[in-house]
Amino acid sequence: MIRKLAKIAGVWIALSCLAGSGLDRAAPGQGFVGSAEAASRIKDIATLQAARDNQLIGYGLVVGLQGTGDGLRNSPFTEQSLRAMLQNLGISTEGGASRANNVAAVIVTANLPPFASRGSRIDVTVSSLGDATSLRGGTLVMTSMSGADGQIYAVAQGSVVVSAVTAQGDAATLQQGIATAGRLPGGAIIEREIPATFKGVDGLVYQLRNPDFSTAVGIADVINAYSQARYGSPIAEARDSTTVGVRKPANADLARLTAELEGLVVETDTPARVVINERTGTIVIGNDVRVSRVAVTHGTLTVQINETPTIVQPAPFSDGVTAVEPLTDITAGVDGGQVAIIDGPDLRTLVAGLNSIGVKPDGIIAILQGIKSAGALHAELVLQ
Repeated sequence: MIRKLAKIAGVWIALSCLAGSGLDRAAPGQGFVGSAEAASRIKDIATLQAARDNQLIGYGLVVGLQGTGDGLRNSPFTEQSLRAMLQNLGISTEGGASRANNVAAVIVTANLPPFASRGSRIDVTVSSLGDATSLRGGTLVMTSMSGADGQIYAVAQGSVVVSAVTAQGDAATLQQGIATAGRLPGGAIIEREIPATFKGVDGLVYQLRNPDFSTAVGIADVINAYSQARYGSPIAEARDSTTVGVRKPANADLARLTAELEGLVVETDTPARVVINERTGTIVIGNDVRVSRVAVTHGTLTVQINETPTIVQPAPFSDGVTAVEPLTDITAGVDGGQVAIIDGPDLRTLVAGLNSIGVKPDGIIAILQGIKSAGALHAELVLQ
């Protein structure tokens, strides 16, 4: 007997015009007084335009691998790099063919933090470039790391830390994590500094990590309230939904001013969103999501197919042949069908209404998509 099961989720939604969403609106002229309840420091929701990271990249070799490196015949660039490194060390490799597989070519990447000084150390990530199976136990040979302008800013060298585990036998292989990538904590030394102009500017520019006009205006208002009490005049202005400009007061130290402003607390506001990942069944509902009153019923249609083929024998002393006669039995049933009234004036009520139907995450995803199509979901639906 062969049994096949298939589930098809169906959702029926009836929009009710009984009540609104219950969303409180701020009266005109009241400024930043929305329904936001999250309060964060400025340093947690915005970054300084002058303080940015710079990406570095380099090409190097990892040696000391226990037979898990690149196959030099399949990765000719690894053999070329190995020969070039040995020649720079004064070792002649002419006329010899190396078949060692304890060397791997890697790409080395790192982020150069702002205001990094010469001689300080940064973390480095290495990733295999050839057909190496593991970098565990290897050592990165001195590798120069360049920026987008082609200048060398750091030099990396040291032991590679790989957290993955790989075990292989004759008939089975077990691997946990990625063994062809690793890290060197503090493995690079900064050799060149990026020219810093922080002290020479006349002000600060904050860039919001999540652009929003309400949050930008809130940051400017909080900074102006602080500067009015300390310096006697407002110094901040919200330029758009992403940037807030701050003017340096006269006779003020810019570094001290930055330290004072980044600790100010601001009420943040974000657009109402529902983020759905259909691949993993993950649903994230924002705090400001509202749903007008709707009636929702969810049913699951289960189709069961049973295959019971039978063998048909020909009559004795006849010219017939043995044949297989198919026999299929298909049954269908609907589970569920509960009806729930969902009215989401707040997040807790919305979640309680969805849980009252008793469906799985894939069913909730279908319900939210149906509510959005009905026009009752007052939020942006983001599908990943």
